[in-house]
Amino acid sequence: MRAARVALAIAIALALQTTLAHTLTGATTTVDLMLVAVVYVALTGGSVAGLAAGALGGLVQDALSTTGASVVAVGSGVVAAKSIIGIGGLAKTVVGFVAGIVGTQFIVVRPLPRFLVFFVATVAHAVMFLGLYAILDPRYAGTSYRSVAGQATGNAVVGVVMFEAIEFLPGFLGRRRAARGRIRVNRRRN
Repeated sequence: MRAARVALAIAIALALQTTLAHTLTGATTTVDLMLVAVVYVALTGGSVAGLAAGALGGLVQDALSTTGASVVAVGSGVVAAKSIIGIGGLAKTVVGFVAGIVGTQFIVVRPLPRFLVFFVATVAHAVMFLGLYAILDPRYAGTSYRSVAGQATGNAVVGVVMFEAIEFLPGFLGRRRAARGRIRVNRRRN
């Protein structure tokens, strides 16, 4: 069941990344929905689920990407024209594993701690991804701190909103069903 949830989260993130990424992209901010999904799975499922989600999501994103592994700091320049498959997968795997450990060792149930986890996870992913890319590709041009910070903020906001929406929806549906049941019972009594 856990593997199915990981695969579903990755599939939804991939579909949303390919269809809605242009609407979530500003001039200097790019939201990496795959990374948001990896961190979400890690926080809710633990380190092993985060590791699996990171490996699967990162490699799928690497394979489908044309300019490198993931959408890291596009605001100031694209990484390179030649794709290196595996860098995004490795970075997302490590981030997913560490986020899973953070989720099991610390209380991360309020929006502010979740925001910090998403923010730090995005910065760590960018450091690993860009660092590995700089080592492996000598033509690498670099990126600005502003674009990494913008992406980290965007990912954190989307991650917190996603968490709140996913937690709110089942309770809302349950309250709605209960209210419908009370209305039906009251109508039968009258």
